[in-house]
Amino acid sequence: MTKNTVISRESGKKRIVVYSHDTFGLGNIRRMLAICKHLVDSDPNTSVLILSGSPMLHAFRIPPRIDYIKLPCLSRNTEGDYQAKFLDVDYGKLVKLRSNLILNAILDFDPDLILVDKKPLGVGDELGTALDLLQRRGHRAKLVLLLRDILDSPASTIRVWQKNGYHDVIRSFYDQVLVVGSPDIFDTGKEYQFPSDSRAKTRYCGYIARERSAASGDQLRADLGLAETDRLVFVTVGGGEDGAHVLQCYLEGLHRQGLDGSTRSLLVCGPEMGDKQRRSIVEMAVNLPGVIIQDFAQDMMALMDAADVVVCMGGYNTVCELLTLRKRAVIVPRVKPVLEQWIRAERLAQLGLLRAIHPNELTPDLLLATVAEELDQINVHRRGLYQINMEGLPAIAEALNGLLYQDRWEPAGGLEVVVPAERRARPRVS
Repeated sequence: MTKNTVISRESGKKRIVVYSHDTFGLGNIRRMLAICKHLVDSDPNTSVLILSGSPMLHAFRIPPRIDYIKLPCLSRNTEGDYQAKFLDVDYGKLVKLRSNLILNAILDFDPDLILVDKKPLGVGDELGTALDLLQRRGHRAKLVLLLRDILDSPASTIRVWQKNGYHDVIRSFYDQVLVVGSPDIFDTGKEYQFPSDSRAKTRYCGYIARERSAASGDQLRADLGLAETDRLVFVTVGGGEDGAHVLQCYLEGLHRQGLDGSTRSLLVCGPEMGDKQRRSIVEMAVNLPGVIIQDFAQDMMALMDAADVVVCMGGYNTVCELLTLRKRAVIVPRVKPVLEQWIRAERLAQLGLLRAIHPNELTPDLLLATVAEELDQINVHRRGLYQINMEGLPAIAEALNGLLYQDRWEPAGGLEVVVPAERRARPRVS
């Protein structure tokens, strides 16, 4: 096959590559899988290839017309530095390996659109080679950057984006920037001081409502042995890699002051929690009545739905699940290596949508007292709450289809954005 050969495809068929670097926890890959599923469900002509470094991707059910290529795993410490998670190679060599896999996957799959999660150039500029080559070849693929509502504190985010030249990259390569959030809660473009050309490409999609579980909350309560009058506190820390302190604090609170006898507690450690921490949590729960410990739960939405109060960290997916179910919750957010979770929890707590405890202020007594207050409110109808926009999935599909099937799209507010016909060369990034 010569370099000028064009691979033909059936008319109307669309291919999308989704890049999600996924170095930490379960949040990113769960969110991107939900987006991919909605894309193929809403358009039978669409197929999606996911490029991800998530170590847990294999544990999820992959719907038809979606497949994935697993990239070698990276890990990130509390200072935000990356390294190889499993392979005995240095960081630079691993990024090069991932970059080559990404490049060949994109060239061979020949997508109509590439959706990039969070980092415009990927981890360690691993997308740069592919973007440069596609541009030199005049490739027709549209390029879209997907940002969650909050990345980090404004000061830190502005500094990182300026250092890496991300706005130059967006100007040169990207057709759109989609934010899965609401500017009423956090105006990403304004708070991170996006220049006018980046803001012109930015569209706010709303938060992503999570699909309710087919499992009945009442049936799950019965399976857990709960009586009709029993109350359930569900404590989850996502993947569990850095959440043991929340579970330990909750159990210590139960040892000190407990909850009333009609309250049960279900604690899920998460698949990435270390064995030593898991054993410690199991030992702490041995003599506590009404406490159930599980290593992993496949159906988090069903367990949240079954609970009266949820105690959790403040990741984007978890918060969207709580907002979808309108569930009472106490959030102890992660604050390292970024402040994303605390900023989100604080903003939503100000609107009365949940309770937030900063981890520096967390104590067993405070946590249990806050949980008890929320349990006392479970039958109180909360009037006048902020009506949050949860239409993220259909808004993403609308935006992407606007790029796939036509040259112009109409964002909310009626402002017409013309997709650029040409892109300038990518600037050098230090």
